[in-house]
Amino acid sequence: MTETRTTLREHEGDLVVEAVDHVAEDVVALTLVDPDGDALPPWTPGAHVDLLLGDGLVRQYSLCSDPADSRVIRVGVLRAPDGRGGSAYVHEQLTVGSTVRVRGPRNHFSFVASPRYVFVAGGIGITPLLPMMAEAEAAGADWHLWYGGRTRSSMAFVDELAAYGDRVTLVPQDESGILDLGAILGAPRADTLVYVCGPEGLLTAVEATCESGWAPGSLHLERFAAKETEAPAGGERSFELVLASSGVTLTVPPDRSVFDVIQDAGISVLGSCHEGICGTCEQLVLEGEVDHRDSVLNEAEQAANDAMMVCVSRCRSDRLVLDL
Repeated sequence: MTETRTTLREHEGDLVVEAVDHVAEDVVALTLVDPDGDALPPWTPGAHVDLLLGDGLVRQYSLCSDPADSRVIRVGVLRAPDGRGGSAYVHEQLTVGSTVRVRGPRNHFSFVASPRYVFVAGGIGITPLLPMMAEAEAAGADWHLWYGGRTRSSMAFVDELAAYGDRVTLVPQDESGILDLGAILGAPRADTLVYVCGPEGLLTAVEATCESGWAPGSLHLERFAAKETEAPAGGERSFELVLASSGVTLTVPPDRSVFDVIQDAGISVLGSCHEGICGTCEQLVLEGEVDHRDSVLNEAEQAANDAMMVCVSRCRSDRLVLDL
């Protein structure tokens, strides 16, 4: 099988909570280890894992530990008062010694080598950037973090960030207002990559700011929520779906997703968010013009037309062939 920029193989197993640290107001960091002390699957900065929390709850959390330490992984979890139960479960049910099933890691937010970086974090969006900054520091790159939050007490991992000194600028909104993206990103540089993670409002604002002057490919971001997409003007259409490795041909009707049709046929396919943001359901495309509606693949990756998120994306052509 020819793989795309990210592996499609998945690891899944039970890990044990070794530590629960309160790293900010309503934010805990879970340190997870193998119950037998075995090494955990390798990962790179930007990766995340699924926590399978029972009763159908599956949530994605960015890894924020040291990729070189194969004994542990760490995730930071913000308790969301208006969430769907995942963060509440983590905060209320998981304690030292608890067992939790973990799937992954996978990485759709890869860290690319560069001589210079601008990191922009909003709230819990700091988590995937932590190992990136550590790698940038180790590589001798020039970098700076701009980290915004509601209040200083709500901003996670500030004690760890203090070790970087003036490379880090904290911007608590109640003290300093919101991040000044014009000042931060107003002078594009050809040798600089921008990495940003946080709420949708921040991501949209960064995208708009980087449209003027920044070279294509300079901006790298990860979304926590699906971006809005417009339905086709003529409405949804059906198309033929061929699963090449399974030798099955199916029809995807206008009111069903590719993911659901595959599952209904009794063929195993992993899924989690069903919103096109986690990357769990990614499949290799052998033929067909994909109508990308996910928030995972960037423009270049979508244009390559060799992978799709089958939970939300569809097909513009009459026939879609997947290597499944």
